[in-house]
Amino acid sequence: MAELITPIPIPVPVPEGMVGLDEPKKMTREDWRKKKELEEQRKLGNAPAEVDEEGKDINPHIPQYISSVPWYIDPSKRPTLKHQRPQEENEPQFSNIAEWYKRGVQEGAVVTKFRKGSCENCGAMTHKKKDCLERPRKVGAKFTGTSIAPDEHSQILLDLDYDGKRDRWNGYDPEEHHRIVEEYAKVDLAKRTLKAHKLQDELASGKLDQTEREHGSEDEDEDKYADDIDMPGQNFDSKRRITVRNLRIREDTAKYLRNLDPNSAYYDPKTRAMRENPYSNTGMNPDEVGYAGDNFARYSGDTITMAQTQLFAWEAYERGSEVHLQADPTKLELLHSSFKVKKEDFKEMQRESILERYGGQEHLDAPPRELLLAQTEDYVEYSRHGAVLKGLEKAVARSKYEEDVLLNNHTCIWGSYWKDGCWGYQCCHSMVKQSYCTGEAGIATNNTSCVPFEEGLIEPEEEEEEERPKTLVEIHKEKMKEKKKKKKSRKNKKHDTDSESEDEEKKKEKLKKALEAEAKRLKQVESMMQLDERKRPYSSLQEVKEPTEEEMEAFRMKRSRPDDPMASFLGQ
Repeated sequence: MAELITPIPIPVPVPEGMVGLDEPKKMTREDWRKKKELEEQRKLGNAPAEVDEEGKDINPHIPQYISSVPWYIDPSKRPTLKHQRPQEENEPQFSNIAEWYKRGVQEGAVVTKFRKGSCENCGAMTHKKKDCLERPRKVGAKFTGTSIAPDEHSQILLDLDYDGKRDRWNGYDPEEHHRIVEEYAKVDLAKRTLKAHKLQDELASGKLDQTEREHGSEDEDEDKYADDIDMPGQNFDSKRRITVRNLRIREDTAKYLRNLDPNSAYYDPKTRAMRENPYSNTGMNPDEVGYAGDNFARYSGDTITMAQTQLFAWEAYERGSEVHLQADPTKLELLHSSFKVKKEDFKEMQRESILERYGGQEHLDAPPRELLLAQTEDYVEYSRHGAVLKGLEKAVARSKYEEDVLLNNHTCIWGSYWKDGCWGYQCCHSMVKQSYCTGEAGIATNNTSCVPFEEGLIEPEEEEEEERPKTLVEIHKEKMKEKKKKKKSRKNKKHDTDSESEDEEKKKEKLKKALEAEAKRLKQVESMMQLDERKRPYSSLQEVKEPTEEEMEAFRMKRSRPDDPMASFLGQ
């Protein structure tokens, strides 16, 4: 029998870039059961925890997809957490948080000679001419070789980490803030010195009295503690909320329910404001209603006094006094009070001078007329209990115009008579306003020709011209002018007849030419309107010259009127 030849295995070369890995073996049912029991015992703490290659315990509660190593990383397939930890060789090297961009110029030796490759304008090596921030010189440093600017610090590139990029104080220099504080301190010291000099000058000139001097020192003391005072509305306490405004008690009637008339006061639901009185169109007395609008409450208390003080501040500032309601309220109050005292003294002095000159002090000191005569002309009825029944009626509203004023001997006012759509006087039936009363004679004439007021009035100049009689010289001159006009008219009658016929023929010829030109123009306008706007010649529909009378007449004749009933027959 022939011997069987066992084939020798030939090693197959593995291509570059590939690792020869063993295929994962399939676990039996028994091995799978034992593995699960061991995991349960480790979770309960009855079995020791699994250890990785570094000797560290692996938490048994970590899921398998985290603790198991992928097949392409470690062929040993031992559970480990090394691949979950940051790899030192792959960590980027970030810049230190204390590092920052250097600014300014380099400190060192002063350059006195132009260097090759430096800025042609200023001579610095750290930038080129197009990036130079110095003022362009008439002759650059490249040609002069003088006034070479020092080099700036080279701009380094910082590779900051996640926290460094988001650090808002990164690169902050505390010394810069100290310089700002010192600058403001110097400005404040200069202001105080200037104010002290100004106060001394006012004291020397006598403009500032002793009371204002004491008040100024108090203001300076108050300025020291102004920073510690809370602004109004900032002192908030959770137990007592005072920041919410425009709240009302639930038992109170809402503003929009006080008068349901849509034409009553306007209510703004956003700000809950009703500025006008809701009972204004009901005829009720504003003093008797419970709510008279926000403006009623706004103009009560010290609001009017504050408005008067503000007005005084504006007037005083216009006259040269530097006072302000918000800046110097106490100084303004003192000036206003002294102004009111001086004003009252001036009025009293003026009153005394008038009484001293003309007399009449006894009339001012007399008691009221009701006490003197112990009676009045006011009719009042009382009940048996003393209540007023009649006599306190509401006063009748009077007009702002003068009433019951009779002019030109009239016994009735203008407007007391009406006829044929015109007003007049009842006493004389005159329809001309401000006319003189004719009494019964005017009524007897029964003037039915009603002349309106504007036409009936005659201006004083025309009236004087009509009433002024003409002198004999003026009458003679007018007669001579009329005779000359008659002679000229007789001579020109013959020439007029011939010239009129010639003028009519010329006018007809001009009109005929104008009609032809108008027809051509209309055709040109129609052709231009049919073209596209972009293809029309420039200023094609504009004419600069002034049209003549014949052209205007031709335009009127050729103009199309859509309201003309014969417009459709014009083209036929």
